[in-house]
Amino acid sequence: MDEEKKGLSSDTKRGILVIVFFTLAVISAMSFLGRAGYAGYLYFSAAKKLFGNGYWLVPILSFILAVTFFRSLRKFNWGRAAFFGSVVLTLSFLSILDFVWGEKNSGGFLGLIFKMPLERFFSVSASLVILFSLMFISLLLVLNISLDSFWIFGKRKNDIAPESEGGQLSFGENGAESANPRNGISGILNSILPKPRFEVSKVGDGESGDDYGENEPQKKEDMNSMGLRSDVNKNVDFKFPPIDILEDETGKPVIGDINANVNIIKRTFENFGIEVEMSDVNVGPTVTQFTLKPAIGVKISRIVSLQNDLSLALAAHPLRIEAPIPGRSLVGIEVPNKKVAIVRLKKFLSTEQFQKNSSVLSFAIGRDVSGHMVFGDIARMPHLLIAGATGSGKSVCIHDIILSLLYKNSPETLRLILIDPKRVELTFYNNIPHLLTPVVVEPSKAINTLKWAVNEMESRYRILEECAVKDIASYNKDTHNERMPYIVIVIDELADLMAAYGRDMEGAIVRLAQMARAVGIHLIVSTQRPSVEVITGLIKANITSRIAFQVASQVDSRTILDMAGAEKLLGSGDMLYLSGDASKPRRLQGVFVSEKEVKKVVKFLKEGRDAESCYDENVLGAQDKKTGSFSDGMIDDDLYEEAERMIIEAGRASASFLQRRLRVGYARAARLLDLLEEKGIVGPVDGARPREVFVKKESGDIDRGQYEN
Repeated sequence: MDEEKKGLSSDTKRGILVIVFFTLAVISAMSFLGRAGYAGYLYFSAAKKLFGNGYWLVPILSFILAVTFFRSLRKFNWGRAAFFGSVVLTLSFLSILDFVWGEKNSGGFLGLIFKMPLERFFSVSASLVILFSLMFISLLLVLNISLDSFWIFGKRKNDIAPESEGGQLSFGENGAESANPRNGISGILNSILPKPRFEVSKVGDGESGDDYGENEPQKKEDMNSMGLRSDVNKNVDFKFPPIDILEDETGKPVIGDINANVNIIKRTFENFGIEVEMSDVNVGPTVTQFTLKPAIGVKISRIVSLQNDLSLALAAHPLRIEAPIPGRSLVGIEVPNKKVAIVRLKKFLSTEQFQKNSSVLSFAIGRDVSGHMVFGDIARMPHLLIAGATGSGKSVCIHDIILSLLYKNSPETLRLILIDPKRVELTFYNNIPHLLTPVVVEPSKAINTLKWAVNEMESRYRILEECAVKDIASYNKDTHNERMPYIVIVIDELADLMAAYGRDMEGAIVRLAQMARAVGIHLIVSTQRPSVEVITGLIKANITSRIAFQVASQVDSRTILDMAGAEKLLGSGDMLYLSGDASKPRRLQGVFVSEKEVKKVVKFLKEGRDAESCYDENVLGAQDKKTGSFSDGMIDDDLYEEAERMIIEAGRASASFLQRRLRVGYARAARLLDLLEEKGIVGPVDGARPREVFVKKESGDIDRGQYEN
């Protein structure tokens, strides 16, 4: 019943118009050639009287209209202005023919409508000027364009604003591709009859505007510019790895028939009674984004609810709808490409944007849905959380970040701490000069390393206080100070560490995340299990910059990003990047770094260098200690000495005993016992029995041998 009330669909109406105009074009041409019979002769005679020598416009315009409706470039909803402009355009052209041709009635009966009054009051030259002006005005009315769209007036738009970058196609209000100002008058005519409708631009790389997969030759003298300047690096002898050892980008995305997909999207919405206007089409390495503008009064929720219907119509899964696109009054529909293009690191490192970036902690992230390069800055984040399912691209992303930092920094400006409980991902980097300690693979050593980082953070704050500066950047600007390197701590799998040392691990990460930014210590934490037991509320609250790869469910996506979306990603580096200053995540295709590339860079960095001489003995010493958290003056409870004296005097230790004697709560009493255990005063818990006390009251000596062994 609803379809009957609506009548014929717009596609059916356009189809009928295509047949009508095409038939009119063919019959007109046959009539003018004398091959349409007696009726054709009468038709030709009538056209000759009406249009004069301009009768040949009838088949040409009919054919243009037929092709236009067939291509579905625009719905000709003729308003009064457009209809009036069409009439004036036709009459002006025929009147010009009558003036110029020289024969009587060259413009037919219609041409005399303008010619007779003009010929009476103006000269021929003045009449032609008026007719050309009317013709030009009517052309603006019909095409609904501004005067600066014509190349012959003023500067071209291309001289004022650059062309759209990346793989972007722009459409007019009714879905037609916008005319390129560079093409001048031909661009305007192409808005009526473009051939072809779509010119799919290759995926560009943002500001450089190069085609996807093409590289400018890297000058040899520019290689040092990818690291810090020599006046910043004290180690002027350090050689950065050459960019040539990285692999070039190969292959281009295969996107299928864009024209067909645009029509399918528009027709699907029309079938559900939603009117939309198609806008840009952005081609990225992984997905193609079709943007559209809903009609006034259309709720965004109605568009989002049709996600499964669009996925069925386009035969594309998974399909993601971004409504609205941040900063634009458009809705984006992201359709997977038939063939994905691999994004390589070499092209990013070659760009001027990376080489001349003043931040020493900048790194390549990937390409967005338009193919533009996206860079990140750890110093601004200042910490990063990476999560996703197995095989989604987490470890590759970490390799990308590490290599970007290695190409940017010498060991004088950056030191790394790599924690890899899986033992297979980050061990490639052992013995490179940037490491503060060998790659940490033991959970017990990992927690001690983080506690050392907390001590280092507090030590650096004391140094900054003495120098009266507020952050590491201000401190390093003073040439009299010994340069303080940045420290980046990379944890490849947080879940294993949280399972073993949950409370201590969370406390250390939260402490560093809260305070370490000013002293140049930054965290990059990765996990494949995005559960609340691993990514706790405190960790999420203090690490606001996040990268979510493909996850199994919407619940996991909400755990990482506090919103759905990651469950619709494609895997293999397809990510949602949420920066700390953004309200919505941005879809990117991450940079791919192969194991071969990592080994080449590491081999170059290790050649001719003694890595062990670069290690910090304090970090290694902290790992070897059994009491890495509260020993050597780190006890922060003022009741510790009194508790130790009471335990030694009583010869027994329990939480209830300390509660009664010190009049404290259970939590503080239990913590005091933990301190005493780590100092070797008391033994571990032994069921319901009190802890064993190793210090004898008579001798005052500590019998720690039993506990140590």
